[in-house]
Amino acid sequence: MTDKARLRLALIGYGAIAQSLLDLLPQGLAPEVVVLVRRLPDTPRPGCRFVIDAAALVAAAPDLVVECAGHGAVADHGETVLAAGIDLVPASVGALACADLHARLRAAAQAAGARLILPSGAIGGLDLLAALSVQGAVEVCYEGTKPPAAWRGTPAEASVDLAALTAPRLVYDGTAREAARLFPKNSNVVAALALAGPGFDAVSVRLIADPAATGNRHRYHVRAAGCRATVEIESQPSSGNARSSQTTIYSLIHEITAAAEDKARGA
Repeated sequence: MTDKARLRLALIGYGAIAQSLLDLLPQGLAPEVVVLVRRLPDTPRPGCRFVIDAAALVAAAPDLVVECAGHGAVADHGETVLAAGIDLVPASVGALACADLHARLRAAAQAAGARLILPSGAIGGLDLLAALSVQGAVEVCYEGTKPPAAWRGTPAEASVDLAALTAPRLVYDGTAREAARLFPKNSNVVAALALAGPGFDAVSVRLIADPAATGNRHRYHVRAAGCRATVEIESQPSSGNARSSQTTIYSLIHEITAAAEDKARGA
């Protein structure tokens, strides 16, 4: 692959997801990765160039930006990236539960000819939901089960003694839209389901803390005209982050690889 054909990649954030992504990124896929951070890391990372403002990230003219820093990063930088004509993959798809933000991102992408690419994250079967949504109403009931540690720092702590749990405990029961607001670091799966077609108000959500859980389990039921389906996925947490599944990292790498292949074909 020539230098011209290689993908110019940028990341927003340098936490557990971004670092795991960089660890697993195929060698040679992106010769240099520009990483937007709030403060420069103490230790440099080979193959990475760190910047501290979005203008510097845009000036690097990446082909693709992958957000790995949470809902606030999507709100703070998403429009800037898309308005510059740069494709954006938000790992924090739960941020799009805010209808105004979603509309602004889509408008910025359309005006600049960029793409807002939604990764599948830790979930699967989104193609089925998208297909069923074409014919009419689709109902989705989602149940997410994670170890108690995954719910620390969330509203679950107000009603459950996570450290003392000896049996599974329901920590939330409501809509996908409200789940995205209350549990921003645990809600990207339900957002992916909603955005596949049913919408945030057509996805009901139950979140469970289970002391016996060794990984993150996602189970959902689909109900539509002429179709019933149940999907269950269990995956290991990503390194250093009990809230995120390892499959989330793989889904981001899949989107990066696809972008690199598109660029190579067009070079």
